[in-house]
Amino acid sequence: MSKTNDQISLSQKISAAIRKDITDGNFKAGSKIPAEPDLMRLYGVGRSTIREAIKSLSHSGVLSVRQGFGTVVNNFSAEPIEDRLRNSDFSEINYVRGLLEREIVALAVHNRTEPDLSAMNEALTWRKAAIEAGNHENCINADITFHISIAQASGNKVLQDLYKSFTNIIRDFFTRREPSGITKFAMSHHLHETLMLAIRDKNPEQAISTINSILNNNH
Repeated sequence: MSKTNDQISLSQKISAAIRKDITDGNFKAGSKIPAEPDLMRLYGVGRSTIREAIKSLSHSGVLSVRQGFGTVVNNFSAEPIEDRLRNSDFSEINYVRGLLEREIVALAVHNRTEPDLSAMNEALTWRKAAIEAGNHENCINADITFHISIAQASGNKVLQDLYKSFTNIIRDFFTRREPSGITKFAMSHHLHETLMLAIRDKNPEQAISTINSILNNNH
């Protein structure tokens, strides 16, 4: 087992090293990276480690493996998408969040179940308690849990997974927006309650109007 973990860890290190060489301009966008034997010598590792690193980078879109030609550096930033998102403007993050949340809310209105509503209500209870206690971290956690419960109520597993992935960016967004205070969480709590009621009552107009209010005020 430890050997497998060491192999995974080593391949991740080599992936990072290749990314750095791309960022530093050692491997140019549109050009082929060296062949496996050359990469093995360059990074001082075995063939299986190189192959795992190349596989990981191709899955993440940094490289493209072309049969009969070689492995090519794709023509875009080698910076991981998570880092690019964290460095993005608030308005850009909120725009993408809006695309996800509006579609999720629209689906949740039609597909929600009683267990979904119970999960939303539980998250709102936690959110309100966190506001009353002035606990910034719990406000963030409860808010994200509430919106995840709506994503689950949408009934679309792909949207659920996309939203769950995006919550790391939302968490960072909340922390930068209001490093220690809870003012915006408190101001928007009634809107979150209204959103849950609209989903419960299967009222799409009210639900979309409310999520728009939440998003437009960066709550």
